[in-house]
Amino acid sequence: MNKKTVVVLSGGMDSTTLLYALLEKKHKVKAISFDYGQKHKKELKMAKKTCEELGVDHQIVKLNAFKGLLKSALTDKKQDIPEGHYEDEVMKQTVVPNRNMIMLSIAMGYAISIGYRNVAYAAHAGDHAIYPDCRPAFVEAIGRLAEVVDYEPITILTPYLDITKTEVLKKGIDLDVDYSHTWSCYKGKKKACGKCGTCVERLEAFRENNLKDPIEYEV
Repeated sequence: MNKKTVVVLSGGMDSTTLLYALLEKKHKVKAISFDYGQKHKKELKMAKKTCEELGVDHQIVKLNAFKGLLKSALTDKKQDIPEGHYEDEVMKQTVVPNRNMIMLSIAMGYAISIGYRNVAYAAHAGDHAIYPDCRPAFVEAIGRLAEVVDYEPITILTPYLDITKTEVLKKGIDLDVDYSHTWSCYKGKKKACGKCGTCVERLEAFRENNLKDPIEYEV
């Protein structure tokens, strides 16, 4: 298997765990992150910090058009970030339309340009309820597309697609992932709110692994 891989790195728990896992498996990795006008830009700082510590080449791509064109609670200053569990209907407000399709398309173009043959992203089973572009049907479809976008096929790697965040964290513990250098909260404040969907799921994962989350929370 070709082990030259571009990983889409948000700066959150899941993609950071994936980065560590790829390095542990001796992949030659380059990371790409996206500034799409999200309120929680702190995640990009965490992605940069992690890559600096691990010696991974890291690009941050600005997608300024996202903010005006693709409506979401994550990008609209007039819209509050909903609170609750990801399975709650209100969490659909956090969907950024077609986000992963756009990001993965850019990541594939980047991979082709530098002679890499894999693109990895950390969709997991906990995302399926709310995010269509994290579901198996989407992954299967973009995987077929990736096979024909270049003279040689690109492979989309989604090793966490069928496991929960709790299980992702368990894998990260074994990899000694530094979760103090990750960020999940959608509200973009100095401390994590502990109430938005991604905070709730993150705290649940640490609790189910009998661990304390190393980042600070407001509650």
